[in-house]
Amino acid sequence: MQNLKKLLFLFTSHERNRIGTLIVMAIIMALLDMLGVASILPFMAVLTNSNLIETNYLLNSMFKYSNKFGVENNYEFLFVLGAIVFLLLISALKFKAFTIYVQTKFIFMCEFNIGKRLIEGYLHQPYSWFLSRNSADLGKNILTEVSEVIGVSLSRLIELIASSILTIALISLIVAVDPKLSIIVGTSLITAYSLIFYFVRKFLNVSGEKRYKNNQSRFIAINEAFGAIKEIKVGGLEKTYIKNFSNFAQVFAATKASSQLIAKLPRFFLEVIAFGGILLIILYSISQTGSLNDSLPVISLYVFAGYRLMPALQQIYFSTVQLTFNKNSLDKLYYDFKRLKSFNEIKKSNEKGLAFNKSITLKHICYNYPNTSKQVLKDINLTIPVKSIVGFIGSTGSGKTTIVDIILGLLKPQEGTLEVDGKVILEQHTRNWQQSIGYVPQSIYLSDDTIEANIAFGIEPEKINKEKVKKVSKIAELHKFVADELPKQYQTKVGDRGIRLSGGQRQRIGIARALYKSPKVLILDEATSALDTQTEKLVMEAINNLDEDLTIIIIAHRLNTLNNCDIIFKIENGSLKKILNYEELNNIVSQDPKPREIN
Repeated sequence: MQNLKKLLFLFTSHERNRIGTLIVMAIIMALLDMLGVASILPFMAVLTNSNLIETNYLLNSMFKYSNKFGVENNYEFLFVLGAIVFLLLISALKFKAFTIYVQTKFIFMCEFNIGKRLIEGYLHQPYSWFLSRNSADLGKNILTEVSEVIGVSLSRLIELIASSILTIALISLIVAVDPKLSIIVGTSLITAYSLIFYFVRKFLNVSGEKRYKNNQSRFIAINEAFGAIKEIKVGGLEKTYIKNFSNFAQVFAATKASSQLIAKLPRFFLEVIAFGGILLIILYSISQTGSLNDSLPVISLYVFAGYRLMPALQQIYFSTVQLTFNKNSLDKLYYDFKRLKSFNEIKKSNEKGLAFNKSITLKHICYNYPNTSKQVLKDINLTIPVKSIVGFIGSTGSGKTTIVDIILGLLKPQEGTLEVDGKVILEQHTRNWQQSIGYVPQSIYLSDDTIEANIAFGIEPEKINKEKVKKVSKIAELHKFVADELPKQYQTKVGDRGIRLSGGQRQRIGIARALYKSPKVLILDEATSALDTQTEKLVMEAINNLDEDLTIIIIAHRLNTLNNCDIIFKIENGSLKKILNYEELNNIVSQDPKPREIN
């Protein structure tokens, strides 16, 4: 029951109503199956003894009613009974086919909808949430676990209900014919399946957990292999990564195979028992009636009922096995959905961007990353005036990037506030504030698309301003390379993650991308580290000479990058230690054995 609640939690109210409709259709399908089986009895009874038409009240009433439609004798009536049996069986099959079609279509749409809601939930989580999650694991949940839980578990649940109804109906039917024998047969079969499931249940739980973990690991292995392809090729590590993937994939395949085997194994054993049971029923019926001819209707009913009952019982067992095996996947999806911030809960605003006319202020900012005790930032207070150029320096891990992430609205400090023009940036203001920012990280993500599409990142192709793309490319010292060296110029594809470009070329695309947004604030986080000194100088000069009233924030290790800064903040061990101008900084660095680098 608990698993059912978890499964239904994943669906919307409309989808749960549709599931209810499918369950009703499954029940109708089971009842039609039962009626088809039940219709065999009067047909076989008349076939073996036509005198029953006169002596049996129900058959006699049916015969008299059929007289109105031109049925005049026993043989014609037998034909009518046969036609009824045939029509009931055909109707049951047609309704079953229709039910399966509706069910299949619904399940595939649910996979799409739940996958969509899951990625919406993931993408609308705060940036800090992603710091403790693996991207391959998130992708695996959307692409495989949703299919496993919805495509398998939901269909098995509906089949379980339908098969249970059919089993109850068929057992009730044969009980009405011979209670003693039916109870013995039904109890024996149900007990056999129940005992088998009891002994394999623990194994299924363990196997389901192994399947989930190894599926997660194989996705991570694939992600790492293709993400580090350059290092793998240089180091000749292909076999290592193939082996790594194979180990997880092999266990994953083995657990899937074992669950399928366990689900199907009892069928063959119990079918032998059922065949032997039918022989005993035949002998029992003959002993009760003293004649094979008199026993034939009951035998036919039992045979046909057994023909439908055995698959139904096997389906109940199979569905129960699969639901148990997928319990771990269901639990993981359930808790992810429960913890995720709903897409509909995200507060939206019609503002295009926050007003920024005075300053950005950080007041008493303290921050430490999740699951760590070390305080990265300690009581940071600073002001960045509008239209100024501000630099941050400091050793690796000092807190420079954390300050930038707070300014970007990606991280929420445990203490203190981020203010723009004196207005505290709350969660509902974050998106509007981010629309005013152009951000260039050290490592630029590029999609496997054109230069143009990567510069106008996230913009629909038909809405891209091509002239603006060229303009910002010239500022980023990218245009000459694109126009002179690329065969399709701005329509040239860059390859997966920009693999066909150098680090410097990727950074220039990143700078052009940030400028394409026409930002009020431009943040460069080691954004020119892969550029040669001359290109960096040209890029920075072009940025500094923009007509727009830009406020520029720079994180850098290279002295030249900070050449035009109005203010330089030094961060040391999470604290704001010094405020320097460029001349003071130059004097400090000139005494360093590596005068081009600062820390």
